[in-house]
Amino acid sequence: MTVPTGRRERKKAATRQKIADTALAMFLERGYDAVGIRDVATEADVAVTTVFSHFASKEALVFEQDENFEQRLIQAVTGRTADEPLIPALRHEIHAMVRHCTADDATPIRHLIDRAPALREYEESMRLRHAESLATVIAADLDQPTTSTACRAIARFVIGAFSLACEAADPQEAVDETFRMIEAAWKSTSLT
Repeated sequence: MTVPTGRRERKKAATRQKIADTALAMFLERGYDAVGIRDVATEADVAVTTVFSHFASKEALVFEQDENFEQRLIQAVTGRTADEPLIPALRHEIHAMVRHCTADDATPIRHLIDRAPALREYEESMRLRHAESLATVIAADLDQPTTSTACRAIARFVIGAFSLACEAADPQEAVDETFRMIEAAWKSTSLT
């Protein structure tokens, strides 16, 4: 995520972060279903419309890093050097994302998500969207059509690696194990 440079952009980013932090604290304290948008707005000292100008839904408040994660995946593909292979670049980024999401301070958030069906459903749709964005950028990078089955499959496998690792007893080993399979699948395509 880019750092806002202008005063207005910095203020907007600070308001967004304040709303997200307030909502998360309230959800963790009271439970996701027990807190409404109006409660969050009141506690954050903003209007309900301000909450919705920053977040499309109540679920989005929990996944406030969603856009950042998607941009990181895209950057892993587009920002690599000409001689850096695709799959190792994605493995490196997934390792970093898994470290972030499995850190001790992330455990309460994981429990919150696991206990709320609406959050689990939102997370699944978010992952599908990330996979589609990643597939599109992989296809563009390889000069393939966006409907390329190989690009779409690899993107879904990469997102799946993240999901599986976050649930594993040894998350980093789970990333490596899954990426060994992804690497083998990728090598079997004619795109490498």
